[in-house]
Amino acid sequence: MKPVSSDALSFLRSSALAAAFATTTIGALFSTHLLRQLMGDAGYGAVISGLCVLGAAMLVARRRELRPFEIMPTTLLLLLVWLLLTVFWSRSVSATLGGWLQLAAPTFLAVVVAQFRDTLQTVRSTGDALRFLLTASLAIEILSGILLDVPVPFLGIAGNLAEGGPIQGLFGTRTMLGLVTIIALVTFVVEWRTRSVAPGLSAYSVSLAAVLAVFTGSPIVLGMAVIAGLAIGILAVVRHTPPAGRTALQWGIAGALAIGGILVYTFRRPLVYWLNAEPDFLTRSKLWNEVLDMSADRPVQGWGWVGTWPDHQLPYTIIRFATGTNHTSALNAWMDMLLQAGAAGVVLFVGVAGLGLARAWVTASERRSTVYTWPALVIITLLADSVVTSSLLGGFGWFLLVVCVTRASLVRGWRSRLDTGPESPAWRSPRPIQ
Repeated sequence: MKPVSSDALSFLRSSALAAAFATTTIGALFSTHLLRQLMGDAGYGAVISGLCVLGAAMLVARRRELRPFEIMPTTLLLLLVWLLLTVFWSRSVSATLGGWLQLAAPTFLAVVVAQFRDTLQTVRSTGDALRFLLTASLAIEILSGILLDVPVPFLGIAGNLAEGGPIQGLFGTRTMLGLVTIIALVTFVVEWRTRSVAPGLSAYSVSLAAVLAVFTGSPIVLGMAVIAGLAIGILAVVRHTPPAGRTALQWGIAGALAIGGILVYTFRRPLVYWLNAEPDFLTRSKLWNEVLDMSADRPVQGWGWVGTWPDHQLPYTIIRFATGTNHTSALNAWMDMLLQAGAAGVVLFVGVAGLGLARAWVTASERRSTVYTWPALVIITLLADSVVTSSLLGGFGWFLLVVCVTRASLVRGWRSRLDTGPESPAWRSPRPIQ
């Protein structure tokens, strides 16, 4: 029995298992829609639960390498505790506990990945998973829209590729596919710049993501692409600015972005018309007004965290009746947080995302390797999407946010300034870029 136990521990501590775990976890979370359609909620839950059990075993096997204060950022821990506390005033204890577990599971998986994989390794795992899923999405869209010319209803594929879109791929909706393609583009560009994959594979990956993004035909995707591209350009300028002038440049950029945000809000209606996004805007505007009305009844504590809106429960039934649409979210992560966790939840959420972005941005500005730009760019993409969907509050969106803010806190937070004694294990430090 002893050799078997020793072999098991060696396996759980191996870098090969950590790499496979990261890629499988990322692939499973990005495949949420596909897995649920194929296996049902119970099957998908079993997959995520199995990954959590394996992750827990890895943590136990490598517990001597861990430091409790490095597990996750303090603001993230406070947010999770607050969301759990909302069970005391929620209208459904089971719905709140279920919604909290749906958030806790990707949080735990993200913590495991952030502890055992450095930033470059995480980029590689994300790139491998997204390359496979986007290739499969294009293949099934070609099969459905061109070769067979029939939709695939159970996957939500309309088969519109021959007409120029919109397409949904394996992600259920064109907006979700669009978000995945923008994250993939950021990831593939970082892979290319760090030379972590072959040039031909990089070219294929970037082209694949760009083509699928175009065929979504979504104005929301166009907006996210513009924001991500602007962030890449600004970050490139900052990184090439001498350190002496970097602070002044950062403040200047912040001021320009603030003015730009005010102008966008002021001229939002002409912009919506120009983007041909009036139906989406009107739907969201009506929904958000109802959410604000219901939030006013419980402004500080919210109605209780539930995640995806449950059926036959207040205040969600009232909102659905008022809008005439069977919404499952507020189509805005911040509105959802306000409705479910109140202003206190929003403040903590701002702390998680804002502090994480600030740390990641400063790290990306100062570190030479391109790989350090990935957390900042991913957080910016997720925050841009959070204005028009609630994808950030669960699944792969929440997973990526937790991974990025955790890595940023390890590199830039107060933890990095502590005297930790002996040199950290090799797996803590990002691999040198060739």
